[in-house]
Amino acid sequence: MHTKVHSMSLRGLDSIPIEVEADILRGQTKFFVVGLGDIAVQEARERVRSAVKNSGFKFPFTRVIVNLAPADVRKIGPSFDLPIALGILLAFDQIEIDPDILQKSVIIGELSLDGGLRSVNGILPITTEAKKLGFESVFLPKVNAKEAALVEGIQIYGIETLQELILHFSGVNPLSAFPPTDAEKLYLPEEILEDFSYIRGQEHAKRALEIAAAGGHNILMNGTPGSGKTLMARALRSILPKMTKEEALEVTKIHSIANLLKPDVPLITTRPFRTVHHTASSISLVGGGKNPRPGEISLAHRGVLFMDELAEFPGQVLEVLRQPLEDRRITISRASGTASFPAHFLLVAAMNPTPSGYDPNSDGKSFNIDQKYRKKLSGPFLDRIDLYADVAPVQFEKLREKHDAEPSRIIAERVQKARDSQSKRFQGAGIFCNAEMKIKEIKAFCEISEASEDLLKMAMKQFGLSARGFHRILKVARTIADLSHETDISENHVAEALQYRPKFQE
Repeated sequence: MHTKVHSMSLRGLDSIPIEVEADILRGQTKFFVVGLGDIAVQEARERVRSAVKNSGFKFPFTRVIVNLAPADVRKIGPSFDLPIALGILLAFDQIEIDPDILQKSVIIGELSLDGGLRSVNGILPITTEAKKLGFESVFLPKVNAKEAALVEGIQIYGIETLQELILHFSGVNPLSAFPPTDAEKLYLPEEILEDFSYIRGQEHAKRALEIAAAGGHNILMNGTPGSGKTLMARALRSILPKMTKEEALEVTKIHSIANLLKPDVPLITTRPFRTVHHTASSISLVGGGKNPRPGEISLAHRGVLFMDELAEFPGQVLEVLRQPLEDRRITISRASGTASFPAHFLLVAAMNPTPSGYDPNSDGKSFNIDQKYRKKLSGPFLDRIDLYADVAPVQFEKLREKHDAEPSRIIAERVQKARDSQSKRFQGAGIFCNAEMKIKEIKAFCEISEASEDLLKMAMKQFGLSARGFHRILKVARTIADLSHETDISENHVAEALQYRPKFQE
């Protein structure tokens, strides 16, 4: 008898419906799984055979064919084990299930040899898509139920064994739907490991980081070793604005696909902070592989990507960042298909002025970057940096000051207020911060006075600014005005934004 069970497959950040068809035919004992499945899907034959037998059922000693449709879509991972086992038992007439209930249900899960269920990745995007397609229920491993229950409007059933699922469908031991997960209750205070109060001096750089956090702007810090660049980059986490529920769900989807979610943490509520070493490859940075997976820029989505020793990165690695820094998304094409991942991250980079780390001609406040060293960074890449800050060595007197510097808690309050004003400004536009503004929004929200225009005109000639650089100055000025709780952008805001432009000279 031919049977059909509904499941889902991941493709990038999205998921697509899969029909798991099973049929029992006369002939030599064989078990086929067709439909363009990867190695994990093909190995399901042995897992399903043992799980069915160890759950108290008979596996058919005949010709068994399982088809994963549509046949031209690549299927990845072990999440089809449970629907395959259920389909075979139905086709072999060992169990009966109401066809209407089965038609409205999505079934997902990896089977162990004893019939138990193991966790699978990508549950949040799968459940979200199942709801959009009109399914009423999702049956999945119990360990994944809390994550799936973040999606409202669809019933979630957490299953521990294959037998438990069959007893539910047969009506012998019906299960209760998993209660909805309240996302608001998952927001917990984050432990602050690096606080701005620990950082002595460096007011200019700390101000630049505050602006970067408030508007989501990219920043590059240049200074000698030991001046505090890495410490300030890590302290940035303590002043980032609180993630909205929409942002948290976006981040959680990506980490769910990458199988980085902890079982007891179904929702990521703190902004990611990803550190990339300069030996990282292009694929590890942007994502890829035979079956495309998210890279560091996507894992840093809505958070921070920290690149220390920027000039030590290979040029080709930095160049792959140009497109996602502009488009906030990365598209990866492989023979198995095309996957697209969001990549809206705040880039924090740090570098030394010379290969040795020191500038002998420095006045202690600014640095002349060695031109050969600087040329490792292309002009188009640097044009995507919004803020540049020199980080001078801290003087002895500053290090021995008795009082602490301004704490992260106070700075975070200013940043949050600025970000709240941006949320109101861009409500309904799908924009979360000033750095995301396109030309349309810049024209609407970045009007400047004649005096500011004259200042910008002079700066464009002096610095040789591109059109992109011009618009980025306006975005930064808009953020500075938001931090000052001012509706209009003044000449002072534009002047301060110009102070943070990269001062590299060819």
